[in-house]
Amino acid sequence: MAEFMAVSSLDSTFFSDHEKQTRQSWRRSHSLSLSSKGGPQETDANILPDISDPPDSDLEKANSSEDPKPAFAGFDPSSFPDGGLQAWLVVSGAFCCLFCSFGWVNCIGVFQAYYQTHQLSNYSPSTVSWIPSLTVFFMFAGGPIWGKCYDNYGPRQLLLAGSFLHVFGLMMASLCSEYYQFILAQGVCSPIGASLIFYPAMSSTGTWFFKRRALAFGIMAAGSSLGGVILPIMVDRIIARAGFPWAMRGAAFLLLALLIYANLTVRSRLPPSPKPWSLMEFVLPFRELPFSLVVFASFLFFAGMFLPFTFVILSAQHDGMSERLAAYLVPILNAVSIFGRTIPGYIADKTGRFNTMIITCFLSTLLVLCLWLPARGNIPYILFAAFYGFSSGAFVSLAPALVAQISDIRQIGVRTGSMFAVVSVAALMGNPIGGALVSSEDGGYWGLQVFCGVMMGAGSLVFVVSRWSLAGWRYVKV
Repeated sequence: MAEFMAVSSLDSTFFSDHEKQTRQSWRRSHSLSLSSKGGPQETDANILPDISDPPDSDLEKANSSEDPKPAFAGFDPSSFPDGGLQAWLVVSGAFCCLFCSFGWVNCIGVFQAYYQTHQLSNYSPSTVSWIPSLTVFFMFAGGPIWGKCYDNYGPRQLLLAGSFLHVFGLMMASLCSEYYQFILAQGVCSPIGASLIFYPAMSSTGTWFFKRRALAFGIMAAGSSLGGVILPIMVDRIIARAGFPWAMRGAAFLLLALLIYANLTVRSRLPPSPKPWSLMEFVLPFRELPFSLVVFASFLFFAGMFLPFTFVILSAQHDGMSERLAAYLVPILNAVSIFGRTIPGYIADKTGRFNTMIITCFLSTLLVLCLWLPARGNIPYILFAAFYGFSSGAFVSLAPALVAQISDIRQIGVRTGSMFAVVSVAALMGNPIGGALVSSEDGGYWGLQVFCGVMMGAGSLVFVVSRWSLAGWRYVKV
């Protein structure tokens, strides 16, 4: 899931005000428009200009009657170090940040399964699922807020506050025995801290790299996938040997060590640039039909997308898989998602981002309805976890790219912030609805799986409509 935020944070966080003024003379005409004959006129939609292209073909020229303003150091491509000891130390610290934040969030299914059969066994699956739902919600909903704070104050205070809240929340979870205590510790305190850790790390990394930014972000994003593989196995093994409290404390101590290193290495190359808050910035983009359709499609798809992450372990155990083997389904899903976040992105640059998004979304829908729904046995569940990890990874990496493609380069951060605020609501409601369907089926997962597939299928169809609003029904690169 890391890449979902990577593209989203570029404009609102690691670009300061004086850089945004400079971009008015650098901005590329990037949107898709319909010609008078109804044919699409295609242009690239890079978030930043490609410095290898000549200015007259790639960048928007300034008014010829005015002298061009000099490029400020923050945006001038030649001013980015694109390497060096300090830059790579920042990347290594950001790697640790993503391991601790999104890597932890990626193992929410382990806790849904454990709580439902241990401390919270007297609560319904729908009630228990509010814990992972709140975890995902606070991870996404904080984006616009922390982006503004980053602009005003830089990463240092955010990282310190996030490190304390994340570790403190997990330590308190080790002492919890009541439902409301788990909600406050693991559903509110810890994910707010994780969100505070994630955004400054992502934004700070971008200030050090231009030509090698994809490499830097790829290394950084590997932290979330590695965390999603290691942490679920670690927690499961420690629970079996030392009990739940020490599993949470052990994880918290590991994250604390990594976060100490991250606080010492992650820093922005640019000074803070305070700017006023404007709520309307996040509302105005919805007046545009393509943007509204993309956000609505993401909302529908997201309402179902996290259900396998949360319930695949429980459904596998329900269908006969051993508890020991089922515990590896989430690590398998997260491991394969590494390829799902990179390969479709490369293909999308060749064939079109909307085209690739539509294909991968329908693939996810088919996997849920044609593989997860009828699965009865170990092999179908393992195959589903692997294939779904690939297809869902494509969604989280491509969704911000769609927003960037249909947005003014100076408004990418505002628009992605608006999208995150909407999809966070879908993340909040999806798991409780799925849990309620499990309860209504007396512990069966048929209703949850159908709901998951229908919501994702509906989102896929809306993505088709959003593509039509840009280029019609002709098959072109969109």
